[in-house]
Amino acid sequence: MDELARIVRDEGAVVLAALVRGTGRLDLAEDATQDALEKALLTWPAAGIPDNPRAWLIVAARRRAIDIMRREALRPVKEASFEIDVAENTDLLSLIFMCCHPALAVEAQVVLALRTLGGLSTADVARALLVPEATVAKRLTRAKQKIQQARIPYRVPPGAELPARLHGVAATVYLIFNEGYTNGAPLLVGEAIRLARLLARLMPDEPAALGLLALLLLQDSRRDARLSPAGDPVLLADQDRSRWDRAAIREGVTVLGTALRRSPDRPDRYAVQAAIAACHALAPSYERTGWGAVISWYDVLLTVHDTPVARLNRAAAVAERDGPAAALPLVEAITALGSYPWWHATRAELLLRLGRPAEARAAFDAALALDLAPPARAHLESRRLLTST
Repeated sequence: MDELARIVRDEGAVVLAALVRGTGRLDLAEDATQDALEKALLTWPAAGIPDNPRAWLIVAARRRAIDIMRREALRPVKEASFEIDVAENTDLLSLIFMCCHPALAVEAQVVLALRTLGGLSTADVARALLVPEATVAKRLTRAKQKIQQARIPYRVPPGAELPARLHGVAATVYLIFNEGYTNGAPLLVGEAIRLARLLARLMPDEPAALGLLALLLLQDSRRDARLSPAGDPVLLADQDRSRWDRAAIREGVTVLGTALRRSPDRPDRYAVQAAIAACHALAPSYERTGWGAVISWYDVLLTVHDTPVARLNRAAAVAERDGPAAALPLVEAITALGSYPWWHATRAELLLRLGRPAEARAAFDAALALDLAPPARAHLESRRLLTST
């Protein structure tokens, strides 16, 4: 039964992509594909899985789409629009770029990607995003209406547009991953990695696609060590590295190597972030981390994706290599993160290490006054107690 569910899930996006190309309508294609998938789940357990499950599903979905269109008194769909030999790469890529089109709001891109490409139910998406099911349903409806009204094209962008559009797609997938990683939602993490794998498979020569997959694999490799048995966050320095997923690390490092070879002169930002993650993943202990290499990779990152958060993370690495006195001026020079709790928390830790408890306490208070997830808040509150000793 698990194999059956996996086949139906994996082939669902391919069938949907083919039907969108054939009908030009996401809503119709989605209904027809869903009917075909349900029919497969009902009939295959008794009849057996067909030799060519994809062809079976496309034929079933095509027939259902024709029935729907006739019922709506639309023109009959041409058989040629539903050829069995699906141009899988082109169709799936077209669907990905349509779901992650910049004309759609980011939250609409997220729910559309999870629902359409991930095959999750509306209820599953709602649970994973911690929002009401009705909210997800409204976002999906608005997204489909926007696609129709704005005539968002179902195609892979032309070469000149591809780099910017690909980074938009990668950003949506990374957002899904971060939502799951930050909020402890393994369903979102798994879906983000699945989408990243799909993107890397469909675009094996694109450094952004490969770098994204490498980054997600390397970050997720620490999943089992990130929380204590009580559910409290465990800092990187304190994590039990024997619990890290070595298979994910090996795969991530391999994919990263390919991504870096694809663009040796100007690495993609996701590949550079993955290289930083690899420095941590390959270090035998926190104390033996190659902080010089980490800082060097941050220097590269600042040439391709200079952000205040990247500068903050680089400063934290400088603190490990050169000490808190060297890092504090770097942190305080970053003026754009006043509403970012981890800027205040990083500053607090450096002040604490420098023996300035009153200033550290004020910095912790500034961090705690901002929006934080309960586990992060509990961690900072425990660190603040150290300023009183």
